Amino acid sequence: MSPSDKPALCVAIHDVAPATWSECLHLLHAVRAVADIPLTWLVVPRYHRSAMRSFACEGTLDKLLGQGHELALHGYTHLDTAPLRGTGPGRWLRTVYTQREGEFAGTNADETRRRIALGLRWFEERGWPVSGFVAPAWLTGPAAWAVLQTQPFRYTTTYSRFYLLRPLRAQWAPALVYAARNAAGRALSRPLASGLAALSAKAPLVRLALHPHDAHHPALVRHAQHLIERLLVTHTAMTKVAFADRMSGLDVALNMAASASPSPSGGRHRQRNS
Repeated sequence: MSPSDKPALCVAIHDVAPATWSECLHLLHAVRAVADIPLTWLVVPRYHRSAMRSFACEGTLDKLLGQGHELALHGYTHLDTAPLRGTGPGRWLRTVYTQREGEFAGTNADETRRRIALGLRWFEERGWPVSGFVAPAWLTGPAAWAVLQTQPFRYTTTYSRFYLLRPLRAQWAPALVYAARNAAGRALSRPLASGLAALSAKAPLVRLALHPHDAHHPALVRHAQHLIERLLVTHTAMTKVAFADRMSGLDVALNMAASASPSPSGGRHRQRNS
């Protein structure tokens, strides 16, 4: 099977910022110890409101771009500051599970537009292209989702799906992720990630999401290395924007096949001029 025929593996490093840079580098070196594959780096311009700037971080990201890696916008502050309303699972996700880091879970349309515009301007000032947007903690509220579809991004992701934004199309692709913040999560998330990888093995895309907290736990890093090594036997590593290209190409091929298929009368469909 040629690389173009294999399912895709997208490995992303989340929460990239000066404050997390040493952990991000540790994760990069861990991945490279297995294979030098292109990664998607989810960059937060003002992580936890910090205006700290690291020229070492930015210089390395520049070099990685030149080596075929991708930089995507991962919110603006990675903090959920919107008012909390109601009770139930949604409130629990925003407060307990994500520890108030789901920045776009509760933002209104105006605030969503403002933060995305600030993030895009930050990328533009550095001359970095940006095709993807991933909301912190993969939480995108209804207002933010509506705004996102008007922005100049090609794709976004949630925990369970990869979305092409134009045309809007979803691909089931749950993220393999580690719960590094507590001992129980660290113990449970390894077999869960392995099981989900096995269930998703024949899907068009498998996603592995690495976070700075993972770098502090050698057992999680080793598990991620083993997952990558195993998946690379049957999958082609690519960035998320490369997978968006693959999805777009599939759309074109399917449309061409549909337009060339026999019509009910035995002829072929013809395009009408508008």
